[in-house]
Parts: sequence; structure tokens; C-alpha cells
Amino acid sequence: MLACAWAAIRSTPLHALIDRTRVNLSASIATLFGLGRVRTAPGTIASLVALPLSFVLATYGGRASVLFAAVFITALGGWACEHYVRQTGTKDPPECVVDELAGQLLALSFAPRGILAYVLAFVLFRALDIWKPGPIAAAEKLPGGLGVMADDVLAGLLAGLLVAVFAHAGLV
Repeated sequence: MLACAWAAIRSTPLHALIDRTRVNLSASIATLFGLGRVRTAPGTIASLVALPLSFVLATYGGRASVLFAAVFITALGGWACEHYVRQTGTKDPPECVVDELAGQLLALSFAPRGILAYVLAFVLFRALDIWKPGPIAAAEKLPGGLGVMADDVLAGLLAGLLVAVFAHAGLV
């Protein structure tokens, strides 16, 4: 019965509206509501967005809330990037910057709340995201939205671990 109802919906204008809404929503999320279409350094700008967001989350909810936000945005971004990659036919569209936000938040979830730690997390994440050593480059080759998100998540994890080492040593 449910299959018959879905088949009936698929043949109506309602289905086209649902498809358009899903495409528009996924494009909005993947590009961070158009931020990824900025001509100069969209990935860096998306990473910068994470700094005040992380600071507010860490202030009111601790670093665990920053980690939760990173995981949530990674999941949501994976869905959005999967649809956006299919829509554009591009393996890793440059305007798709939700991955930078997720990776930067992950790096910041390891950082103590403070300017020096946040700057270090930002610089390390951007350097690893651009340089893409070893497994980060391999993760980028994964298909679809997973590949778009995975390299930045790994770069964020590695940057975060390095920041944690610096923090443990009392350097930040």
C-alpha cells in the first residue's frame, strides 16, 4: 500500500517539488549558504567561520559541544555533498566548503579555549588540508560526498591531535 502511495506521489508535481527542495537544501548546506561561491579562498573563509562558532560553543558547552557540532556537521555535510556532487557531476566541487567547517571544528575541539591555541589549530588544519600528506590524500579519493568530507575530517583530526600535544606540553 505504501509503495502504491509513493508511486502515485512520484508521478505528481509534488514529487518534483520535493526533489527541487532536496537539491536546493543540499546545495545550500554544501556551499555553506553560498559562502563557497566567494572567489577568493572560500575554504579558508569557511574555516574562519569555525573560529567564533567554536569559541561560543566551547564557552557555553565545553569542548564536547564543539566535538558534537563537528560530528553533526560531518554527517549533514556528507549527505549534502553526496547530493551536490551528483548534481554538479564534479568529484570535489571547489564551492563545496562544508567539509572545511567540519574539519576545522574537529581540530578546534581539541584546542583549549584561547587565541594561541585557536590560531595554531587554524594554521595546522589549513596546512594539512592544502598539503594533504599520506592518508589525507588517500581519503580524498573516496567516492562522492564521503571523499569530499573524509580528507578534511582527517586533516582536522590530525591538526587537533597536534594541538592537544602542544597544549599538554604547555606551549599553547
